[in-house]
Amino acid sequence: MTIMKRTNQYCITALSVLLLASCSAMDEMVPEGSTTTSQQVQDATSVIPDRSEADVAGIYSYAGQAFATLGASQGAHNDFGYPSVCIAQDSNGPDMVCSNSGYNWFSPSYDYSDRQYNYILCYLRYSFFYNQIRLCNDVLSGLVGTDYSTASDVTRHSAGQALAVRAFDYLCLAPYYQFRYVDSQDLPCVPIVSESMTQEEYTQNSRATVRQVYDRIITDLTQAIDLLEGYSRGTDKSRVDQQVAYGLRARAYLYMGMYEEAAADAEAAMAGYTPYTRDEVSTPAFCNMTDHNWMWGILQESDQVQGLISWPSHLGSFSATGYTTGTGVYKRISTLLYDQIPDTDVRKGWWTDSRNQSPLLDGLEWPGYPGRDIASLTIPNIKVAFSNYTVVKFGMKSGIGSTDNASDWPIMRAEEMLLIQAEGLAMSGQVSEGRQVLENFIRTYRDPEYTCEANTAEALQNEIWKQRRIELWGEGFSMSDIMRLNKPVVRIHGSSIYNWPDSYAFNVAAGDPYLLLRFPQQEINTNNAVASDPNGGGSAPQPRQNGDLRDGVTD
Repeated sequence: MTIMKRTNQYCITALSVLLLASCSAMDEMVPEGSTTTSQQVQDATSVIPDRSEADVAGIYSYAGQAFATLGASQGAHNDFGYPSVCIAQDSNGPDMVCSNSGYNWFSPSYDYSDRQYNYILCYLRYSFFYNQIRLCNDVLSGLVGTDYSTASDVTRHSAGQALAVRAFDYLCLAPYYQFRYVDSQDLPCVPIVSESMTQEEYTQNSRATVRQVYDRIITDLTQAIDLLEGYSRGTDKSRVDQQVAYGLRARAYLYMGMYEEAAADAEAAMAGYTPYTRDEVSTPAFCNMTDHNWMWGILQESDQVQGLISWPSHLGSFSATGYTTGTGVYKRISTLLYDQIPDTDVRKGWWTDSRNQSPLLDGLEWPGYPGRDIASLTIPNIKVAFSNYTVVKFGMKSGIGSTDNASDWPIMRAEEMLLIQAEGLAMSGQVSEGRQVLENFIRTYRDPEYTCEANTAEALQNEIWKQRRIELWGEGFSMSDIMRLNKPVVRIHGSSIYNWPDSYAFNVAAGDPYLLLRFPQQEINTNNAVASDPNGGGSAPQPRQNGDLRDGVTD
């Protein structure tokens, strides 16, 4: 199976030895089937011997592994596990801008050519999760027939974690392969792969309906919550515990429009957690899972990370070994959203402004360049100057200017749970209670002058969506929210393209079939049932199209 790359991309030149990347051919062969072998999992988990049950630990190690899906031989520098999927998802959205450059490995997501069946990002966004589902099924297949009421705690907790991560994987697929649950329950979504399925059965494994996929998700998470009773992960937040399972079920209920249940589960999930304070987000952060508001994340250690093939290289702005810093493909906020953030909100400093300044950079220095302004600093072969509106939200666990890109990745934070609770209350008939939750969060932790003016459930839901877009920017939630809320992707207004490159400056209407992800060519080749219905329809967006669309937030 051949996966196409965009021409004239992905060859790094004129950079230091720290920024070496292979110049890849346009056509690349990808091995059939999963590229993750038992030996690879064993190798990945050997660096963390303090973790028990190597089979379960392998699930977590895979999540942030460099070349996780395609393997190192393919040289795909946008292949670094779940964080790479998150960047691709937000690159499809309206809020994360990047230049149209040959060094931008996520260009296909910006212009929606990742909808082509034989593109690498089409393959990555599908196969990563099925590879991880297989790892979960490997754990669960050995427990088929187990009486969990009499099983050991280790057995129960291993099964609970595998079930929860498998549900997470389906939850990361379902919103992108079919439209929202409330309208599409009987429409085809993605295949369900059970722990007992044979290879022959897989070749005829039809797309389950949206309802069937979410039934699987809720069933797995409900069982996981039961099995994880009494489980303590200690300080290892890379593992799922019972509260994380509640948080995942809150997410699932939110996507399903079961708002009362979402609010209840979010409250259970975040018990004992508090958001980042204003002081804590007044400096680059979001890179260390020991932070008190992180509920679940991907642990990244120095010997697990491969320089350029990491999220700080493609999303962060402070790495001395990065595509962003080395080539200028910084991720920036759309000025349409930026202009909605009040000056009194600490989060406005998560990006540089129109003068390329941010209070988050005050007092910070790049090693070896004392007294130099970081935003304008240029270091030959290491760092180019920031562009206006460059993200400075994400720090580096090893410090600004480090060559060590081992920074943890947030999968679930207390702030997300608060926003789910607020929306769940608002949309289940408790508008004043939902507004109070939102106001308390924003006033206490982000903007002391904030007042929510929304008085109806729908207006409050829009306000919460705006707050999610600001708070969770860059963390992979952009398009799942757009799909579940049935919103258009709005990057431009009329002829004004703001700070978008012309080729990415377009809007996409809600319900446009081109919003749906396609099944990769390899799945079409190996699964006859999917081959007959691989998703299709719609047309690739064109520059300046649909300039009259508005989203209710950036109007």
